[in-house]
Amino acid sequence: MSSAATITRSRPVRWPWVVVAGFIVSALGATLLVVENGGSVLEQVPFIIAFALFGLVGALIVSREPGNRIGGLLLYGSGATAASFFAGELTTYLADRGSTDGLGVGILGFLSDAGWIVGIIPVLMFIPMLFPDGHLPSRRWWPLAAAAWVLIGFLLIAIAFATPRFAGSSGPPRVENPLYISALDQVEVPDVVISVLLLAVLIGSVASLVVRFRRARGDERQQIKWVALALILLVFSFLLTEVLLQLGIESVLIEALISGAAFIAIPVSIGVAVLRFRLYELDVVVKKTLVAGALAVFVVAVYAAVVWAFGAFAAGRESSASLFVIALLLGLAFRPVARLARRVADRLVYGRRATPYEVLTEFSGRIGDAYATEDVLGRMAQILGQATGAAVARVWLAVGGELLPEASWPTDAPAAAGSRIRGDVLPEIPGETAVEVRERGEFLGALSVAMPANDPMTHSKERLMHDLASQAGLVLRNVRLVEELRASQRRIVAAQDAERRRLERNIHDGAQQQLVALSVKARLAQGVADRDPAKSAELLGQIEGELQTALDDLRDLARGIYPPLLADKGLGAALEAQARRSPLPVTVDGEGLRRYPQEIEAAVYFSCLEALQNVAKHAEASAVTVTLSQSNGQLTFEVADDGSGFDTGSTGYGTGLQGIADRVGALHGDLAVASRPGGGTRVVGRIEVPKPATTGDGTTP
Repeated sequence: MSSAATITRSRPVRWPWVVVAGFIVSALGATLLVVENGGSVLEQVPFIIAFALFGLVGALIVSREPGNRIGGLLLYGSGATAASFFAGELTTYLADRGSTDGLGVGILGFLSDAGWIVGIIPVLMFIPMLFPDGHLPSRRWWPLAAAAWVLIGFLLIAIAFATPRFAGSSGPPRVENPLYISALDQVEVPDVVISVLLLAVLIGSVASLVVRFRRARGDERQQIKWVALALILLVFSFLLTEVLLQLGIESVLIEALISGAAFIAIPVSIGVAVLRFRLYELDVVVKKTLVAGALAVFVVAVYAAVVWAFGAFAAGRESSASLFVIALLLGLAFRPVARLARRVADRLVYGRRATPYEVLTEFSGRIGDAYATEDVLGRMAQILGQATGAAVARVWLAVGGELLPEASWPTDAPAAAGSRIRGDVLPEIPGETAVEVRERGEFLGALSVAMPANDPMTHSKERLMHDLASQAGLVLRNVRLVEELRASQRRIVAAQDAERRRLERNIHDGAQQQLVALSVKARLAQGVADRDPAKSAELLGQIEGELQTALDDLRDLARGIYPPLLADKGLGAALEAQARRSPLPVTVDGEGLRRYPQEIEAAVYFSCLEALQNVAKHAEASAVTVTLSQSNGQLTFEVADDGSGFDTGSTGYGTGLQGIADRVGALHGDLAVASRPGGGTRVVGRIEVPKPATTGDGTTP
């Protein structure tokens, strides 16, 4: 019956509906006898409805799951109370007509008087113990179950053999008990002892349900909430009738309506839980019912105690002053008791799930602690999941145009895939409820939860997620900065390794091979110099040409490391020289530029070269323009083409653009890429430049 259990369902059986039919026949017959006996049918209607529901829900469960003990208990309770109801009315009917002796009438009287023990007590005792899987929470609860059986057996024996007469449904005891044993009159057990034992077993039964609830998860936890609500309503009905009695309101009809409604809640709640209809969230309802019940107990107890005290000391001299003092004491104590009841209710309802205020307080405190970056997001996901009761909770981080899952709770939760961020809008996360995290208007990430089907998202949980998200902005910003720094470091190291491999490959395949070939030819020319001067001269000519080729290759290789022209002439000249080598027409506009620090010129130069290579490889362009300018203390470079372009919302930076971004970012600059399909691409970078030094006369040297 719980989510963890596997139930093998057999074909529906029909005998439970025979029991229901028997209940209906018995209830109808008993109702006719109520009229004959001069009783009130209206007072019986709530109980008839309640125990009819016991039978209907029990039959529905047992017909689907024949071995279900919870359904069997409900079905048994319905049949036993119907038999007791009919037996009681029939006993009264026969006694009114002079039939007060005999075995048959005695058995009817026994069934009538023992009805509450046979029908109601076992249901109230064992349903909390056995719900929802039909077994005790553990072997440690066997003594309690045994005590319940012993107590029920003792009461049945006492009624069967120690009760001289039975009363039936109304009136004084008139029916003789044929099984009465007069010697048992010598054994006296005070009623208060029986009441205390019954109460102790009932409290223990409810305690077993509380223990099971604290251990439960998922469906089972929600099912227990339903039954707990019904039991709370039952207790509350008893308290309410006591309050009405204390207030002087004595009405059998009102008491029947209140108690009948409480008994109706038991089969309804069990039916919804066991048959797994939609499990609505009951936290708030259960909590309010607990608080109201605790306050009702407090009012009755304090009122009775104060009235007793004043009665003892005032010797029955009641006055308006004494009533005022009683009301004042109740008013002063009401608020502290209400606070205590609310705290206890929170603990019983939420268990380890803290209240929203406690969640936010804990969250703020942990943000202030110096946790490692890897740890803080995991703790954030854990707090989010435990606070909302989610099956899975995640913290997402917006990095490099993607929304990536950085932490999940529980740790063994299924992995989630990242998604592209289009514009500045939170992308949809399939199967999860997500709330974006922003800080100073910037989209930094998201918090998301996947709620179980039996514990859906509610307005209060969604509001709690928004409150957590409002506090998570600074944390995600710091984490993202760390992640971006680490990613940048990894890319820089990877780029350096790739550049070293490229240089090694170019040197090995280019200059090294050329020098080896030149060395072979030089030895060959030396060997034939004496025998064949013409051949030697030819070889020396080849060596001279190949030396020039090797020298050009080495110069090209050196330009790839740091071009001499850039060091000598600056950005404009170095880029114009590269433009002449480009397979596409490239226009360089760099008028009015001055010289800049070496690292700035190198960053702009290699960024423009990378952008030109991207255009040649991917853009399918016919022309490219490189523009260099300086304004407001910034050196700006722009590489614009008229090529095919791309969608920046769905396509992220490749290795080329990411390399440019890393170069510019290392100098505290920024990069922007503007493009659209069919509209070309503009790559714009800006780098802060220092002010030029001046001479004593105010001119730039």
